[in-house]
Amino acid sequence: MTKLPFYVERQWWSVAVAAAVVVAGGHFCLLENFEGNGIEFHHFLEGMVAENRFGLTLILVGMTFENFVTYIAFELQKDSDAVKEALNQLSEVGWAKKWSSQPYVSRRTTSLRELTTLGMKNAENLAIPSVRNDAAFLFTVVGTTGFLGVLAGQLPGDWGFFVPYLLGSISLVVLAVGSISPGLLQAAIGGFSIFFPDYQDRIARHEAAHFLVAYLLGLPILGYSLDIGKENVNLIDERLEKLIYSGQLDAKEVDRLAVVAMAGLAAEGLKYDKVIGQSADLFTLQRFINRSKPQIKTQEQQNLTRWAVLFSGSLLKNNAALHEAVMDAMSKKATVVECIEAIEKAAV
Repeated sequence: MTKLPFYVERQWWSVAVAAAVVVAGGHFCLLENFEGNGIEFHHFLEGMVAENRFGLTLILVGMTFENFVTYIAFELQKDSDAVKEALNQLSEVGWAKKWSSQPYVSRRTTSLRELTTLGMKNAENLAIPSVRNDAAFLFTVVGTTGFLGVLAGQLPGDWGFFVPYLLGSISLVVLAVGSISPGLLQAAIGGFSIFFPDYQDRIARHEAAHFLVAYLLGLPILGYSLDIGKENVNLIDERLEKLIYSGQLDAKEVDRLAVVAMAGLAAEGLKYDKVIGQSADLFTLQRFINRSKPQIKTQEQQNLTRWAVLFSGSLLKNNAALHEAVMDAMSKKATVVECIEAIEKAAV
């Protein structure tokens, strides 16, 4: 059997992961007792496809979609090119039909009316950050400390003076911290947000949208998080990273990245009257715009944002079942591979 320490660790040793059947024109070839490591196994399969031996079609016996992708991702240490190539191979054999199924995007002039027609609840205010969580947090702090201060005023002796004074100063301390270190205040507000009934749904909907749209556009995902203050979907693409750092993003790549960046905002806009998680998305989009060459003019930047919201929103509406599947998987803390599998199963 193939030496796969990762499978042994996950107790997948009972799966015949080294068996493969090459089927073409009545020719069959059973591969077993393969002794190479993960990279060698990957290169072997790659070479078989490249050489088109027997006009082959690869069918992996005993290997599920999840097993194969996890194996490739782990053994190649999540190298972006290798992950993309593995997913491309899975797509060729019919296991990853939705991977890079929407590879071409083309920017065009977009109006607010189109966003409204698509179903955006409040298209003209999508880019305006909601202050709901901030206001609720500050109101709670001021209201609670004020109420406790009134009660503490009934304490006997000096306690009735000092305790209300200390409680009253809490609001001032909160404001001071927010002025000096906004990040700390934002973290506190984020923690407070979990008390809103729609919070978990918003986060899952938002991040699942980034994940799904990136997958449909052919951008590999390294990881994601729904943790408070760390909500993100982490993409891996070494070629794009180099272009971003060098400030050499062309219009085509900016368009693709813009669609992924605006997917979370679009997902919230299709569901809720007010969007809460758009600040980080808009910051990310601006980063891509600043790294583009030639530079995008201010008026064109506004149109790019609208178009990206429209395009990503259209993808989400047309793939609503897939979006819900990713949301459900993320809510259960599924791995990246399990999220991909959820997409492909929902597409059947």
